[in-house]
Amino acid sequence: PRPGDLIEIDRKFYQHWALYLGDGYVINVTPVDEGAPSLSVSTTSIFTRRAKVKKQLLTEVVGNDGWRVNNKYDRSRTPLPVEEIIRRAERWIDKEVTYDVLSSNCEHFVTMLRYRQPASEQVSDTV
Repeated sequence: PRPGDLIEIDRKFYQHWALYLGDGYVINVTPVDEGAPSLSVSTTSIFTRRAKVKKQLLTEVVGNDGWRVNNKYDRSRTPLPVEEIIRRAERWIDKEVTYDVLSSNCEHFVTMLRYRQPASEQVSDTV
């Protein structure tokens, strides 16, 4: 991946999303509970409605799951310049955010960083 790319991670019942920062690191939304593994991000956060933005190694976030670069919204939206995407992302590290599976999930978060507007196709497809 290249800095600013969206990373789609295959989980058992959903897709988790992260944004590639470079040097093997991503930024993603994780449960507020420090003891909760990043692999259960969305299921844990659904119940807590709070999450923390973390900078982690891609390999740590992915675990044994499949992943791919997926900048699918580039077809309909113009990404911000890479330097701005990274600058915007780094401002969020270690901050607590509201999590809502329908309106403020991990995909909404990373698309907001890349395009300035949040989007989540997996929510719109499900709803």
